[in-house]
Amino acid sequence: MENTYCTATNFGKNFFTHADRSAFYLSGHPGDVWVVGNNTAGISWINRVNGTAKVKADAQAIVDTEVESQQAEWDSLADEDKTPRRPEKYILP
Repeated sequence: MENTYCTATNFGKNFFTHADRSAFYLSGHPGDVWVVGNNTAGISWINRVNGTAKVKADAQAIVDTEVESQQAEWDSLADEDKTPRRPEKYILP
């Protein structure tokens, strides 16, 4: 199944529900990027949360920019303040 990509700001309670998670694939990523199963329920969710559709390349660029920002912040910390793992880049599904 293909995925749809969007940006949407998580507004908290009921941003997504158990029913949503059961009806379609959903995963959140840095930069408020969401990967959504490409079915009617997934598309309805994007509309419900006022999401903005993105092509995969644009969604990946947003995630990359956010991860690079997190890496720069991590790199600038004193060694004793660093968490065990530096944020890593990854490819959206």
